[in-house]
Amino acid sequence: MKAQCLPFSQIPHTTRLFADFLTYQPNIQPFYPRSPNFNEWLKEEAAKISYDSSRRERVAAILERQNKSWDASPKTLANLDRLRKGAAAVVTGQQVGLFGGPMFAIYKALTAVKLAEEATEAGIDAVPVFWLATYDHDLAEVNHVSIPSPDGALQVLTTPSHDVPGAPVSAVRLGDEIIPIVEQAANLLGDSEAAQFLRDTYRPGETLGTAFARLFARIFADWGVILLDASDPELDRVAEPIYRAAVERSAELTATLLARGEALEAAGYHQQVKVTSSSVLLFTLQQGARTPIHRREHGGTVEFLTGSDATAEKLSQADLLARISASPELFSPNVLLRPIVEDYLLPTLAYTGGAAETAYFAQAGAVFEALLGRATPIVPRFSATVVEPKTQRLIERHGITVPDVFAGPEALRRQLAERGLPEDLQAAFDAARKSLDSHLLSVKEKLVKLDRTLVDAAETARSKIEYQLERLQSQAARAEAQKSELVTRHAESLSQALYPDKGLQERAIGGVYFLARYGREFLHQLHDAIQPDCHDHQILEL
Repeated sequence: MKAQCLPFSQIPHTTRLFADFLTYQPNIQPFYPRSPNFNEWLKEEAAKISYDSSRRERVAAILERQNKSWDASPKTLANLDRLRKGAAAVVTGQQVGLFGGPMFAIYKALTAVKLAEEATEAGIDAVPVFWLATYDHDLAEVNHVSIPSPDGALQVLTTPSHDVPGAPVSAVRLGDEIIPIVEQAANLLGDSEAAQFLRDTYRPGETLGTAFARLFARIFADWGVILLDASDPELDRVAEPIYRAAVERSAELTATLLARGEALEAAGYHQQVKVTSSSVLLFTLQQGARTPIHRREHGGTVEFLTGSDATAEKLSQADLLARISASPELFSPNVLLRPIVEDYLLPTLAYTGGAAETAYFAQAGAVFEALLGRATPIVPRFSATVVEPKTQRLIERHGITVPDVFAGPEALRRQLAERGLPEDLQAAFDAARKSLDSHLLSVKEKLVKLDRTLVDAAETARSKIEYQLERLQSQAARAEAQKSELVTRHAESLSQALYPDKGLQERAIGGVYFLARYGREFLHQLHDAIQPDCHDHQILEL
């Protein structure tokens, strides 16, 4: 594996907030307590962790039960013992996408492993924890995966498994309908350990969450990644004080978040999550569906509404708190409260995530400080585009680079066509440019003697001629592309492999594909390639 760095400033759609965080610009520092450089502050941050011993024991027991039920490796059980005895946690997490989801879920887990190892080597015992967002209710985001077929085209596999609309994915139980989907995936993946992993884990009777957990337990057995199913009722019982605080202090938290949002926008950044004056940071289950809670003042009193339509149930604060105490498993945090719940349940040294999570933390920091008195730092996860040998040969054949592919399929087609123009036509365009440069230089020299004010006019004329020449060459390239089926095929192949659907490969292609192609040794190579304090996007040539 050969790695090359590509700054995120060269990655399309990188937000200003994320770019400024990576370089820790002065404007960004009020929103993040620590720089993205983990080794600069890990010891100081470890000293700030406040984690009750009885809570540690309760959570460790729950995690041991969960991980044993997923056939955890001896390494995972050893890490659980370290957690029970006082280790800190480096946390990451993700929605439980079908068959393990996109490749970046694997990058997240390996980054948590690497950060935990770095902390332990520095004298702060730490273990990696992967938070399974099983209470998430957006089924359409997790019920499918994309796997390349032998010809490179992406095949989208989707399970029809479902529960009631709006149900958390932990309630989506797999039936016999998953069997042909698994076999479709196995056919695409070929005779591989990864295909067998899918047959062993995605079985009738499992949920989307437990199947994902069983798969990741196998994939990361060598590193002992501890998996946490967030929808476990016993964890809700432990987190009850945070749920209660979200209600009791809802007005204060909303005001704090609104102020944080205004500060972000004043600094030139975006708000990842829309917050309103009625926002409450909790969901509740109603008839199996995950339903938001809103707060409003009515007739001088405060009431809470479950849902947003005319049929929403209205509760007093006392009634809502009583319901939380009686059945905390009916409640779950929204995206801005989730990091606080994570860090109440775990002795978190750092969280590692991508650009979207980094933006969440800019807002959630205000909630951290209000409820926990400490905002957990976020560290950027490993990010990469894998260039397989066949794709590398195409890149070399056309004399382009991976960033050229990031320009999008149409621009790539034009670029390949321009490079493929007939040699005599390309030479004619080059000669025209040289001739233009030579003759206009002579004209400008004579104009200086005649009237200096005409030099600017000559330069303007030059720019217009150059523009028209470039435009003509682009038109020729498009004509060549339309005639050249090969160029079109190559452009499509490169786009599908490296920039599918005009997005980074890591967000579109299932990680199980690379695992099937290159085996678990590939994961070890990825692990070795991760440098926690290198925050560039990596181009990995195989």
